Amino acid sequence: MILLLWVCTIIGFLPIGQDTVSLAEVEVFAPAIDKFAQGQKVQVLEKTELQLYQGRSLGDLLQERTGIFVRQYGAGMLASPSFRGTSAGHTALFWNGLPINSPSLGQSDLSILPIAGIDQAAVQFGNAGALFGNEAIGGSIHLETKSEFGSGFQAGLSQQFGSFGLANTYLSTGFSSKKFSSKTRVYRESADNDFSYQDLGQIGTPEVRQQHARFEQSGIVQDLALNLNAKNQLKTSIWWNKANREIQPVMGSNTRDQQQDQSFRAVVDYFLFGEKSIFNLKTGLVRDEQVFNQSQNNTTQYFASGDWDRDFSSKWTVKTGVRFTGAKGDLSTYQAEDNRLELYQSTRFSPSEKISLSMNLRQLVYSGTFAPFTPSLGMDWKIWQGKNQTLELKTSAGKGFKIPTLNDRFWNPGGNPDLLPEESISGEIGLNWTKTGKINLTQGLTYYRMQVDNWIIWLPKGNIWSPENIRAVSNQGIEYEGKASWETGNWAWKADAAYTFSKAISSKGIDENDPSVGKQLPYTPRHQANGRIAAERLGFSAFLGTFFVGERSVTADNPRQMPSYQLWNLGFGYQKLKWGKLDFPLSFQINNILNTDYQVLYLRAMPGRSYQFNLSIHL
Repeated sequence: MILLLWVCTIIGFLPIGQDTVSLAEVEVFAPAIDKFAQGQKVQVLEKTELQLYQGRSLGDLLQERTGIFVRQYGAGMLASPSFRGTSAGHTALFWNGLPINSPSLGQSDLSILPIAGIDQAAVQFGNAGALFGNEAIGGSIHLETKSEFGSGFQAGLSQQFGSFGLANTYLSTGFSSKKFSSKTRVYRESADNDFSYQDLGQIGTPEVRQQHARFEQSGIVQDLALNLNAKNQLKTSIWWNKANREIQPVMGSNTRDQQQDQSFRAVVDYFLFGEKSIFNLKTGLVRDEQVFNQSQNNTTQYFASGDWDRDFSSKWTVKTGVRFTGAKGDLSTYQAEDNRLELYQSTRFSPSEKISLSMNLRQLVYSGTFAPFTPSLGMDWKIWQGKNQTLELKTSAGKGFKIPTLNDRFWNPGGNPDLLPEESISGEIGLNWTKTGKINLTQGLTYYRMQVDNWIIWLPKGNIWSPENIRAVSNQGIEYEGKASWETGNWAWKADAAYTFSKAISSKGIDENDPSVGKQLPYTPRHQANGRIAAERLGFSAFLGTFFVGERSVTADNPRQMPSYQLWNLGFGYQKLKWGKLDFPLSFQINNILNTDYQVLYLRAMPGRSYQFNLSIHL
C-alpha cells in the first residue's frame, strides 16, 4: 500500500504548469544533501580545502580533515573508509548524485578518485539508508563538480613536483555565458613511491628502499550545462579515469603484482523549475574495468531516477522519488545481473524558525527480494538563541541496510545466493554551539549508538570459502568538532580540532566459542584526532596540521596491536604573484615533517618525510 501511494504521488503531482522560479545567477543547480538530514552531522569540504590536497589522495583528505578512519595499504595503494567503526562496504559513495560503489565489491577505492576531478566533497556521518539507500549504514560521501553561468573564459595550468618521484600536471579550461556553461579538466598524476623504510619482515629490520610501488593515473572530467529557458535546465558530467599500479608488497615479500583500473562515469540531469517545486530526471552509467595480473573483472551499472521536491507552504516540504539500477558483472569467476528498484519519500516540517523535523522513508527491491523497509526521523532544535550565540540540539534515529554484493551471491565457487541483507538501527544526539564576534566559534558534540545485524562474513567450508549472515556488531561513540576564526591586525586566522572515540565490538560471533565476541573490531581505532591552524596576510598563507590515530588490533581476537601514530604537516603559499592578466599561485608543503615511522595496516610500509611544490597559472 505504501509503495502504491508513492507511485501515485509521483504520477499525480508532477509540477506541470507551475510559475517560473528564479535560478541562481552564476551556479548550476544542485540539490543540497542536508535538506532532509535533520539531526545528522554533515561536513562540507569546499574547493579551497581540496586545493591543499592536490596531488594527494582522497583518502588523505578524509583521514586528516574528518573523523573517518581510512585503511591504507601503502602510498597510492588501496584506500577504504571506515565510518564509526563500520566496514568500507557500509559507506555509500556518490558522484554528482550518482551511486558509484562497485556492485561486485560493494565499496570504492579512494586512492583512484583523484581530488583533481571534483570541486566539493561532503561527508554525512551515521545511518542514512532512508535518505541515500543501500550501503549508507556508517555514512556517505558525496563528490561534486560545479559549473557556473556568466563567467566568460577561464583557464588554468598547475604543475607539481615532490619527493619519491611525484610529478603531477593539471589543465583546466572553461567558458560560460548566461545560458551555456562548459568546463574541461585534464590531469595526470604519477609517483615512484621509492621511499626508504625499516623492513620488519627481514631479520635485523634493515632499512630498504621500496622497489615496486609505482603509481600512475590520468583522466578527464567534462561538465556541460544549459539553461533551455527560465524554467528548464540541463546538466551533464563525464569522468574518465585510468590508473596503473605496481602493488606494493608487504614487508619481507618481493611479489610483483600489477593492477590496472579504468572507470567511465556519465550522468545527465534535467531540472524543471516550478513556483515552489523542482522536478529532476537523472540517468547515468558507471563502467569499471580492472585487470589484476592476468585476471580481468568488469562491472557496469545503469541508473534512471526521477524525483519531485515541493514546498507546500513555509512549513511543509516533501520530496518523492523512484530510482532504477541495473547492475551487470562480468568477472573472471562468474557472470551475473541484478536489477534494483527503490521508492523513497522525504518530508520536512518546520513549525517555527527554531524547530525543523524530518521523516524519510525508503523501500528497495532487488532480484525480486525486498530489502528491509527503511525509515528515519530527525530534528534540529535551536533551544537557545541570544544576540550573537546559538545552542542547537540535533537528534535522529533510523534504520539502514546493505544488500549482498554480486561477489557475495555469485562468486564461483563459494557464493551464497540465499544471503540476507545486513540491517542496522541507530540513533544519535548532539549539541552545536555557535558564537559570532571578534572571535567566531563553532563547537559540536555528538553521541551515537548503532547495532548491525546479519553482518556478512566469509568462512571456510572444506576447501572453499563462502559468506554467511553470522555476526552482529554493536557500535557507540563520541565525536567532537570545534572551529574558530579571528583577525589580528592584517592577519586572518583559522583553527579547528576534532576528536572521535569509537567502540565497535562483536556482539555475536560465528559460534559460542568465538574469541572475537566482546572485542574491538580489527583495524578500528578507539581514538582519533586531528587539528589545524592557518593564517593569511596580504596574499601569504601558512598552515600547520596534525592528526592522530590510536592503537588498532590486527585480528578479530585482538592479540596483536598496531601502535598509535601522530603525523604533522606544514605548508606555505603566496596567491598574489601576477603578470598582466595572469595569476601565479605558489605553494610548498612538507608532509610528515617529523619523519615518523608508522604503518596504517600491519607490514604495509608508509613514506616518511616528503616535500611537494606547486606552481599554477590562472587566466
